Amino acid sequence: MNVTWRLAWRNLWRHSRRTWLTVGAMVFCNTLLVFLISLQLGSYTMMIDNTLNAFTGHVQIQHVKYLDEQKMRQNVPDVQALAARVRAQNGVEAAAARAVAFALASSNERSFGIQISGVEPTFEPGVSSFPGLVKEGRYLSPGAQDEIVIGKVLAENLKVGLGDELTFLGSGLDGSFAAAVATVVGIVATGFDEADRGVAQVPLTWFQQVFAMGDHGHAVVIRAQHIDTAPAIAAQMRALVADQSELAVRDWDALQPGLRQAIASDMASAWFMYAVLIVLVAFSVLNTQLMSVLERTREFGVMLALGMSPGKLARLVGIETLLMSLLGLVLGILVGAALAGYLSVVGFYYPGMEEMAARFNLPDRMYPEVSVLSLLWGPVIVFIFALLAAVYPALRLYRLLPVAAMRAV
Repeated sequence: MNVTWRLAWRNLWRHSRRTWLTVGAMVFCNTLLVFLISLQLGSYTMMIDNTLNAFTGHVQIQHVKYLDEQKMRQNVPDVQALAARVRAQNGVEAAAARAVAFALASSNERSFGIQISGVEPTFEPGVSSFPGLVKEGRYLSPGAQDEIVIGKVLAENLKVGLGDELTFLGSGLDGSFAAAVATVVGIVATGFDEADRGVAQVPLTWFQQVFAMGDHGHAVVIRAQHIDTAPAIAAQMRALVADQSELAVRDWDALQPGLRQAIASDMASAWFMYAVLIVLVAFSVLNTQLMSVLERTREFGVMLALGMSPGKLARLVGIETLLMSLLGLVLGILVGAALAGYLSVVGFYYPGMEEMAARFNLPDRMYPEVSVLSLLWGPVIVFIFALLAAVYPALRLYRLLPVAAMRAV
């Protein structure tokens, strides 16, 4: 067996240029796959964080029926006290109480239906990127009462600006008529027309007074230190509210069910491109090994005439492919890991990404996610396909006839 392995290694370097070209193709493909998969996984983490940071948070505590029905009466009692208890838990980066209602907002000229949210001005910036997107004026002041921050499109539709008053009409928790006047102190531009058209925020304590909510709200929004810790935080919150059967803890997957589907769809489309790279490398290996077999036809004929079985010759070709594939696998992983590891520290950005990030209050760089999965997923598949590519050249050896093979030119 040792002789077979030594012979296979020697045969690889009989045409070193061809071997290195094939190994180089494998190294390039593996490096590219490690980098792209690491970058893709990192972009998913950033996409999830950016989506959840916009308004949802990683975890929410709600009434058990609120996610499906979102009615005023499906609320969380003593919501601000519960938010304070949540902030005291280990692993929680930030938490804020919220209440939500639908109302008719009116200016001197127009009226539009909006979703109005009562928030804690001190803690809301910790769980949402919304406060950081104020383009005109300022965000809500701690302790403020009749202040409101609205989206840019809503401000244009209502034809209001900073310092103007908005009247909104709605229904209170007790069924009473809720009406109030608030002064516009900030205008937000998120870049998404749906949010800019119909979302407004006011201080939570004032919201509770206007809508007769008492100390109730509709959610405690929680931000974890990292997306990977969200399940543990959710479990921790379930234990915290275990004595309140009317409350439920929802993680980001339940709050944003379409997000995971979008990631799966993007991954599927990306693997179509990866498959093209892998197939090209497999054909490169097939060409190399097929040429090697054809060039050594007379040599194989002599070995068959001396009593060596076709199976042993096929195993020799397989070992040659295995050694070449292992070389491409190891070098590709090392180069890919070095590249992805470096960029995971300094970051990676596309041209124009910094301007877009500044506009939408997003990170200006992407950071590849280096893990065992990102390092091995692509290269191992390339390795398997390279081995499969050697099957055809090896099978040709079973059809060789010693006399005819020795006469081959």
